[in-house]
Amino acid sequence: MTQEFMWTPGGGQARTKLRALLAALITPFALVGCDSLLEVSVPGSATEAEFENPALARTILVAALGEFECSFAQFVTTTGILAAEVESTTGLRATNIWNSRLDELDNVMGGCTTSRAADGFGYWAPMQTARYLADDGYRRITDFPSGAVPNRERKLAELSAYGGYAYLLLGEGHCEIAADGGPLLTRAETFGIAEERFTRAIPHAEAAGNPGLRHMALMGRARARLNLGNTQGALADAQSIPDGFVREVQFSSAQVRRENRWPSITITSRRLAAKPTYRDLTVGGQPDTRVPIIVSGVGEDGSTVFHQQRKYTNHTDNIPLASWIEAQFIIAEVQGGSAAVTALNKIRTHFDLPAYTGNGNLDDIIEERRRTFWLDGHRLGDMLRYGIPFEQGLSSRGDAYGGTTCIALPRNERLSNPNIAG
Repeated sequence: MTQEFMWTPGGGQARTKLRALLAALITPFALVGCDSLLEVSVPGSATEAEFENPALARTILVAALGEFECSFAQFVTTTGILAAEVESTTGLRATNIWNSRLDELDNVMGGCTTSRAADGFGYWAPMQTARYLADDGYRRITDFPSGAVPNRERKLAELSAYGGYAYLLLGEGHCEIAADGGPLLTRAETFGIAEERFTRAIPHAEAAGNPGLRHMALMGRARARLNLGNTQGALADAQSIPDGFVREVQFSSAQVRRENRWPSITITSRRLAAKPTYRDLTVGGQPDTRVPIIVSGVGEDGSTVFHQQRKYTNHTDNIPLASWIEAQFIIAEVQGGSAAVTALNKIRTHFDLPAYTGNGNLDDIIEERRRTFWLDGHRLGDMLRYGIPFEQGLSSRGDAYGGTTCIALPRNERLSNPNIAG
């Protein structure tokens, strides 16, 4: 896909939303998270009435999931910088405002990248587009006659589950959000909507006979519930996830906006290096396989010794969205003690690491999460939920850190939304 989405998702004029929908539908997308990559080509122009046609149900689904795919690539890289998983080795201002967590980040809407050389970050606009397309697609397909849409229940399950993840990630990254021109939503309110979307997806997945989608929705709901402090609800969902389950966001090299962005900014451009706190980590005296890093020349600035991540080395490498490993971490956190020890050892075994010999305390669980989920989009949410301090003083580029922790509501959203004062 070659165009960027230029709209105000929360501001909410119907005409603008329609432009976003039409834009999302004019080129092929990979169907994210399915058993294989599916392509759908659709006309380059259409009217809104045409999208009330049940024959376009699959196209509507693919558009929504395709936009989630590229917004997720922006989410993991943006939050990876803010959460100090990586640091800047470039002089580019568009990168360094994130590296130093500057207050001016409220000017950034973000967008899906169309060039491997892109230097900007932020995920508000594309994730809001994905959220809107999922919600709107669910509404449209629900309204179609029940017999007019092949695999209707599966489509509804996917739209609801991915819509849930869009709300969840917006809530984890932003201090507050707005949706469809509505009032401000707190992080807790946003997580509540995510929980509702996941709950709605579960019976659709069951009706479709698709256990993978059901597990994805349960895992998403467990994460939302954990953010809401509903530990017993999170535990119940996590305990239902079978070992070995994983739902990935799939990437492709067919178009830059469909690529895993980590290789572009850490290998091709040498713009972001692994933070010192992730270098040379060991477990029982052997290298921690979850955090593969090598020293490779210098960074983009031509002088900084470059510690290069090797977790994602190809633009087609997929990133887990929901997995049994995450479920085991929730079990460990909620139950603690011997249950935590068992859960952490299952994870260690998966990565061929020496056994965990601690007592399952929360500090150990947080550290295991930090290493296991490196570059996967969990760390910023963890820092905010656990109250982990953010770095202070000077950043890797010598700038004084700003006050950003969670990302402020974009100024453009605040000014264009009539239901937000100030």
